[in-house]
Amino acid sequence: MFAREVYIQRRERLRARVQSGLILLLGNEESPMNYAANTYPFRQDSTFLYFFGLDQPGLAAVINVEEGTECVFGDDPTVEEIVWTGPVALLRDRCSRVGVTQTAPSDKLQQVLNEAARQGRPIHFPPQYRAENLQKINRLWSPKAPPAPSAVLIKAVVQQRSIKSGEEIEQIEAALDISRQMHITAMQMARPGVVEREVAGAMEGIAISNGVRLAYSAIFSTHGETMHNPYYNNVLKAGDIVVNDSGAESPLHYASDITRTIPIGGRFSQRQEEIYSIVLDAQEKALGLAKPGIEWREVHRLAAVALMEGLKGLGLIRGDPEEAVAA
Repeated sequence: MFAREVYIQRRERLRARVQSGLILLLGNEESPMNYAANTYPFRQDSTFLYFFGLDQPGLAAVINVEEGTECVFGDDPTVEEIVWTGPVALLRDRCSRVGVTQTAPSDKLQQVLNEAARQGRPIHFPPQYRAENLQKINRLWSPKAPPAPSAVLIKAVVQQRSIKSGEEIEQIEAALDISRQMHITAMQMARPGVVEREVAGAMEGIAISNGVRLAYSAIFSTHGETMHNPYYNNVLKAGDIVVNDSGAESPLHYASDITRTIPIGGRFSQRQEEIYSIVLDAQEKALGLAKPGIEWREVHRLAAVALMEGLKGLGLIRGDPEEAVAA
């Protein structure tokens, strides 16, 4: 995790933006694959990580905006659980490392929320994407229906997380270094007769051997026209091109996301090279425009127009590229 002052300052800035009420942030739970004790690799909620830095399941946090206090809710492991996990630091000790001095058992969370609701105070929470946390939100407000996710909190979190600090950029660069190894390995392995899964497996192995995991399931396929293609069983053939959309996380779960197109055997055909060059030109123009004060939609529009102009130059489309993009 980062230094404790980093998390303290992040929470202070969040309180200043939200201004009133309670902020409820749920961490993630373990997710079983086929029975309760056989779980997928744990991945903490990114917003919870950003503000509290605690990378363990079963936690929730409440920030009291007016009082300037914070409490993490969770349970220390039982003796029976420690048999399976080994020694685990107490919750209060883990929280101390991120500047939180107040902790409480998980079953006290509903009491705190009920009291805030009784006082008519707003309770802000972000949208939930996991079924167990959606169910938890419903239980916490039962028998009433929960409020909608807080637009105030969503905007505050987006504004804050959109600007990266020096230590965050270091994490992103660490993720990119691992992803670079993955992509170079994929290029070297992309030869006729190789099965896609061999390359996909090698890339995931590189991430794991560096002590991290993939940022998302890798897309490595000769059928790039299928969005987010999960199928890895095609045999690579001479003349094919394969899309490699893959990236690793850093140790603190900052992600990289790189997409490249690879010619099987190391050389593009003339038409493949022409199309590739159009995409490369669009990318370079977008990078040239990406500067402070420029909206992302301007960058997107410039790249889209460049793609259309390139396709028109090859005779693959007709009409005005500017008008086509505007439509």
